[in-house]
Amino acid sequence: MTQPAADGPFPQQARGTRDPAEPHGGSLAPGPSRAPWRWWAVIAGTGMPLGLLWWLLAPSGLNLLSGDPALASGSNVSAWLPRDLVLAGLFLLAGCITGALVSGTRPDEPTARTVVLAVASAAAGALIAWGVGVLAGVLWGPAQDPTVNDSVAFSLRSYQLLAVWPAAVALAVFLGTVVRKPAPAAETTA
Repeated sequence: MTQPAADGPFPQQARGTRDPAEPHGGSLAPGPSRAPWRWWAVIAGTGMPLGLLWWLLAPSGLNLLSGDPALASGSNVSAWLPRDLVLAGLFLLAGCITGALVSGTRPDEPTARTVVLAVASAAAGALIAWGVGVLAGVLWGPAQDPTVNDSVAFSLRSYQLLAVWPAAVALAVFLGTVVRKPAPAAETTA
């Protein structure tokens, strides 16, 4: 095996190949030589634990966040808004983390394709979180009579909250791009 010349360009790794020096296929950071579907599947798959966490923390779910027995029942109207806000807070946190990971610490900016895929994966993750949370409410929650109102069962009243995670990703990537330090320019000597 020969080493590249110290003053010449380094050979680029062919697209779709794995660097044997990196264990387990390398990092999760998206890039041309990485398996990008894995990165986006991880973002979307994060919706599953977020949905379970929503059911565990939210009023009319397991209600671990407030612990107020008055909010434990879905028939209490004052539990509906906090239930939605818990999911919105989880989505905001997940969006900021996702956006920071997509922006990364590399000197180059994320491509438009990367940002669009991150936002789409976050939207899929939000739908998964909503579905998993509602399913957890059906499986493990108390029996509710939804004939009075659909919101009595563990559910989401404000569907617009599903856009919080993708919007937070887009905003975090934007802010990361704005505040990023420019890459140092290569000095040329004459």
